[in-house]
Amino acid sequence: MIVYLGGRGRGGGTPRGRGGKPGGFKGGKTVVIEPHRHPGVFIARGKEDALVTLNLVPGSDVYGEKRISVEKKEYRVWNPFRSKLAAAILGGIDQIHMPPGSRVLYLGAASGTTVSHVSDVVGPEGLVYAVEFSHRSGRDLINVAKKRTNIIPIIEDARHPHKYRMLVGMVDTIFADVAQPDQARIVAINAQHFLKNAGHFVISIKASCIDSTAQPEAVFAAEVKKLQADKLKPQEQITLEPYERDHAVVVGVYRPPPKNQTG
Repeated sequence: MIVYLGGRGRGGGTPRGRGGKPGGFKGGKTVVIEPHRHPGVFIARGKEDALVTLNLVPGSDVYGEKRISVEKKEYRVWNPFRSKLAAAILGGIDQIHMPPGSRVLYLGAASGTTVSHVSDVVGPEGLVYAVEFSHRSGRDLINVAKKRTNIIPIIEDARHPHKYRMLVGMVDTIFADVAQPDQARIVAINAQHFLKNAGHFVISIKASCIDSTAQPEAVFAAEVKKLQADKLKPQEQITLEPYERDHAVVVGVYRPPPKNQTG
């Protein structure tokens, strides 16, 4: 469909991510919205293409991102320089395992930038349990959650999931961006508490946070081995260039059902 843009919303100008890369959207006069192959994610095709999500709270932005109104629906531009999940999607990741209606445990929620887009993707029938240890970031996260009722903010240390076990139900997917040396263990203990069997995980790994002296490829391989030891079976790995240096995203399945066993 071709649509004509009237006012393009108060997007706060062009948001710039790390490295000063522009994250704005030059739509020109006409923009076409197409569904991405990941359910709940869309592409806005204009003078420049942009990754977008359907705004759960029309009329409201979260971090100064551009908003695009199309046929009485509002979409928010998802900047890959500000979000590792957006970078992974644009990098061609095969699965993110967060379709509309799913329940996601998000570890390392920070101020809620990516969390807000996951909130759009899972939609009003879904839930995002967002865990963040920093109280400063947590204040921003709580403010995001005030408008987005499918986000449950949890200001706790993800190393201690027993502290929030009464708040979190079983989830379909764990997303982790905690940038800690023991990240694999943090994901494993949360999976043991909350991730359903044959559920999925999506982990952003920053090599320098784990071992700044080793080659990133060696760090990623060592992390994958740690995950496998905890019944987290990696299925896919991609790096996040050109959006992030020395980062990888690993996607996999938890406690996969055994292959057909005979006898």
